[in-house]
Formats: sequence, C-alpha cells, structure tokens
Amino acid sequence: MRCGYCYNPEIVDGKGKISYGDVLHFLEKRKNLLDAVVFSGGECTLHQNVLWLAHQIKELGMKVKIDTNGSRPHVLENLIAEKLVDYVALDFKALPGAYQKITASQLYGEFVESLDILVSNNIPFEVRTTLHSRLISQSDLVEMAKFLQEKGYQGKYYLQHYVGDTGSISFLPESCKSVFINSEFELPKNIIWRN
Repeated sequence: MRCGYCYNPEIVDGKGKISYGDVLHFLEKRKNLLDAVVFSGGECTLHQNVLWLAHQIKELGMKVKIDTNGSRPHVLENLIAEKLVDYVALDFKALPGAYQKITASQLYGEFVESLDILVSNNIPFEVRTTLHSRLISQSDLVEMAKFLQEKGYQGKYYLQHYVGDTGSISFLPESCKSVFINSEFELPKNIIWRN
C-alpha cells in the first residue's frame, strides 16, 4: 500500500536493513527488560520470514504484537494457528469506495478476510483508522463503525488523527480534526480517540 499519510516512507520504499542476527542479539541482551515485540511496517506480514522471526521471539519468552493493514490474511491466519501472536492491531483504511484512493491498492477484500479471521478467533485485537478530513468524512466514519459491528467486531474502534509534522509518502494538506469532534456530530459509543 502507499497511503499518503504513511509516516514510514523509507521502510515502505525498502530502505534500511538490519539482520535477523542483530535483531535477535538485541532482544537476547534485553530478555529480562522487554516483555514484548511489535512487528510493524510498512506491512510486516509481507516479510517472507515473519513466522520464523515470531517463533524465535516467542522462544525468548516474549509476546508478539502485529500491526497490519490486513493485506495478507493467510499469513495472519498462520501466525494465529501457530500461536505466534498475542495481539493484533488491524488498520481499517477506508470503505470500498475510497479504499483504492487512500491506499493505492486493490486489497479491500483481503482486509475484510483478515477482519473475519480475527473476529472468528480467540485472539485479542483492535481495529484502528487514521483519519484525514479530506479523505474520510463523518458519514464515512459512521458507516465504517456500522460495518465493523455488522461483521461481529465488539471491541473498541480507535481513531488516530493524521498529523503532518513528519515526512510521509505524499504531501497532504492539513487535516481538520474538528470535523470529527463537534457538538453536532455524535460518534458511535465504541469509538475512542487516540492521541
């Protein structure tokens, strides 16, 4: 995906590398200081050795959290089946009509499949959306919350407002958070703002 608001453009573009040995050495030295590792990105499930690395981290006695856009449901399913993940944060980028515009991808179906996998498994997870007032409207947000409820998601739905104070994949004008927070617009009860 190439979401314009992505704050890790260098990772998405494949810049910067660290060896597995270096990662595992770092974690081994901090075995009694750290209790969990977050796999993030870009998209961590694209990595061909994500299951192996998760297994190595679990062997160190640490928990694993996956931050995913849901584009690789079969990888997510394998991580869950092999008990290699303790928590998942799933990004809900947009409804089908805006999905390609926001992500520059055709992966909405894969997102829905990943959501279905998470809803049907007994693993803690959350759904979150990065909001930009020019990309997602109030009505979109209400429809997204309804969609999650219809799919059987009962957890909190976290919103993260886009803040353009770091480099991102593309230039986006300033987003107006007040579009989503005003006295005339009432958010569904399960929606929580993250700072």
